[in-house]
Formats: sequence, structure tokens, C-alpha cells
Amino acid sequence: IWLEFSDCAGDTESFLRATKPTVAEVVLDVLSLEYHETIMAPSGKAAEKSKKEAIEKNKGKYIALVEGAIPTKDGGIYCTIAGETALALAREACRNALVTLAVGSCAVWGGIASASPNPTGCVGLKQAVPEANVVNIPGCPVNVENVTATIVHYLTFGSLPALDSNLRPLFGYGVRIHDNCERRKYF
Repeated sequence: IWLEFSDCAGDTESFLRATKPTVAEVVLDVLSLEYHETIMAPSGKAAEKSKKEAIEKNKGKYIALVEGAIPTKDGGIYCTIAGETALALAREACRNALVTLAVGSCAVWGGIASASPNPTGCVGLKQAVPEANVVNIPGCPVNVENVTATIVHYLTFGSLPALDSNLRPLFGYGVRIHDNCERRKYF
């Protein structure tokens, strides 16, 4: 289940341009993507029905992906889908998920939507749903290979990859690229 909230859809665009594997290979051969508003066939009430059914029949067995910041001010009314707030939708989907991947900097840290003065009270997923089992995969847009590798790691080993103190996979965020720069000693 892939949810989009206060975002620009850049992480979805990154996913759609994946080449190793392609989005078609992921969706048709590897995973059952039950809900993604951008690429699913149903729309409107039929799409929302698909999401509800996927959550209900797969409680504790599905991976949720969240793209975009989550407005929290005034009960979260500044982002609604089918009459429900992003905050309520995130709580429902992420509390019932096996694991949730916060995909992109907006979902992880709140991104541009949370910049001062932040009139909608946007926050990242872990702040909005602290009890969710979250793996943060920041980037603007996200590096889709880090998303794919996290999912493949789970499917292969039955566990999440090692995470750093910010809940990011060490394989993608454990080393700063600048530490290997020959000019680093001058700065």
C-alpha cells in the first residue's frame, strides 16, 4: 500500500523511472501493489475500497509506503482524501502494517511542507504515527534503489536491514560520500 500525502509526487516519479528492476517488474512479478493512487486502475470510491480491503485482509502482513509530509494542525484537515485526513489514513495503514517505509524527505522529516512558518503543522511519518514500525528512506527525490533494496532485504531474509539512529538503512546511509573526497582535509 503506497500512500501519498503533502508532496510533489517526486518519489512516485522516481519509482516509475526505476530500471533495476523496472516498475513493471516490481508490480507484475515481485509484489502485489494493492493501492497506489497514481498507477492503479480504479479511482474514486473503487480505489478507496481497494485500500480498505487490502488493509483489512492483510493486517500485520503488508508493507506500507508513505510519501509526503503529514499535516497535524487542526486535526490534520489540511490534507484529506475521500473525506479522511492524511493523519487518520496514515494511522490506520501504518499501525496495521508489518513495516512502513517513509519514502522521501517529506515523509521522513516533513520536507518543504514543514518549513517555517508551517501553517498546516506538517511533520514526518514517525512523528505523526510514533507507534508505527518505520524505516526512513530520505532523499529528494528518494533513491528508488534504496527502497527496492530495503524491500528485497526483507523478502530475502525475513528481517529489516540494519538501521542507523535515524532509522535509515545502513547500506544506503551508513557512510558519507564526502568522507572519501580527496579535498575533504581542506574544509
